Amino acid sequence: MKFGVIIFPGSNCDHDAYWTIQQVARQPVTFLWHDSHDLQNCDAIIVPGGFSYGDYLRTGAIAKFSPVMESVKKFADQGGLVLGICNGFQILCEAGLLPGALLRNVGLKYVCKPVHVRVENTDTPFTNACRPGEVLTIPIGHMEGNYFCDEATLAELRRDNRIVFRYATASGNVTPEANPNGSLDNIAGVCSPGRNVLGMMPHPERSAEKELGCIEGFKVFQSLVGAMATK
Repeated sequence: MKFGVIIFPGSNCDHDAYWTIQQVARQPVTFLWHDSHDLQNCDAIIVPGGFSYGDYLRTGAIAKFSPVMESVKKFADQGGLVLGICNGFQILCEAGLLPGALLRNVGLKYVCKPVHVRVENTDTPFTNACRPGEVLTIPIGHMEGNYFCDEATLAELRRDNRIVFRYATASGNVTPEANPNGSLDNIAGVCSPGRNVLGMMPHPERSAEKELGCIEGFKVFQSLVGAMATK
């Protein structure tokens, strides 16, 4: 199995994801250049956080036109595993791989802190190492993390159990106070109909080693490795 981490101009979490996969998960990983169509025979693609193309126009709006994203779309359409983290989530929404959009945070302030997210669906390649309802502590760092979609899309996400993470309290209660950015229905992450594409605003790569203060984000990578091993 082999992971690929995309590098866009302005990416700043690509090396964090690379480190977590190589040094913590102990899996083969390579960088993928934004200006290339070549996914180098990777089995899973990470679209990392940062400020791709300087977040000009709006977050992810330019990155969706990059050659690598054309290949990622084809890869995802064929069932390939794709994880978008923070800016990566924004890019996946802009590219049409996931529904909805990420708006400015309520309060119009950049938010950077550990949050609690409740695992709503463990039947995905990204959460199979978790327990239903498990609460993970994972940091966020974003200005545009306010997830929004129309009523019909929200109903579809709920019906098909595609809301994977929700912001919650440490005890697992989904409350307005636990919502750091105003996201609709406290949504912190959603997946595609085929469950092979996940977008999430929290940064699991920033909570994958004890030196970082928490290790619960590593369960996302642990799940991916397990899913790839059984394919």
